[in-house]
Amino acid sequence: MKIDVLTLFPAMFAGPLDESIIKRAREAGLLDLKIHQLRDYTHDRHRTVDDRPFGGGPGMLLKPEPIFEAVEAIARPETKVILMSPSGRQFSQAIARELAQEKDLLLVTGHYEGFDERIREQLADDELSIGDYVLTNGALPAMVVIDTVARLLPGVLGHEDSASEESFTSGLLEYPHYTRPAEFRGMKVPEVLMSGNHAEIAKWRAEQAKSRTKERRPDLLK
Repeated sequence: MKIDVLTLFPAMFAGPLDESIIKRAREAGLLDLKIHQLRDYTHDRHRTVDDRPFGGGPGMLLKPEPIFEAVEAIARPETKVILMSPSGRQFSQAIARELAQEKDLLLVTGHYEGFDERIREQLADDELSIGDYVLTNGALPAMVVIDTVARLLPGVLGHEDSASEESFTSGLLEYPHYTRPAEFRGMKVPEVLMSGNHAEIAKWRAEQAKSRTKERRPDLLK
């Protein structure tokens, strides 16, 4: 998969995307990731990317000219252009699975008070938010999307079942996990997990997942 990111803050991506699973995916050629500086697509002395909104109001808006030029230079015919914005549909594991089927993504990160509406109308194929809270810019949401989608690509995770058994994949939170020692400071691992009875283990895990979801995220059961 190829993912491009258009941002005002390329340095923010250097640490998180150069470590762990994402690093290995890039080194293995499973993920082709490139970060682009939006200011490189400006032509004035101050490399201006924002301006005051028509009609007044607080803050500044990202101008259409540099973003249109950048997207037209970076995107290919198969590229899906996604704006990272609080106004977008809320990102989820289901959406991550949708995006993992794409071959080419371009994530455009927001800043200031957001985008000139013509960017949404003419350039964007989708618009995503990672939650109902305010962040400084769209760099962190873009990293979340990249990490979540990359984990679903064939060959990225070490075990083929890893992605399918995690929280939200089944619509439920994940069941509790235990490892050695079997007893630690008086706390014991449930006997069923050491029984070797795979049917009973599967039943216990399903019950635990449903119970945990009901307690912590009842909205997922609706």
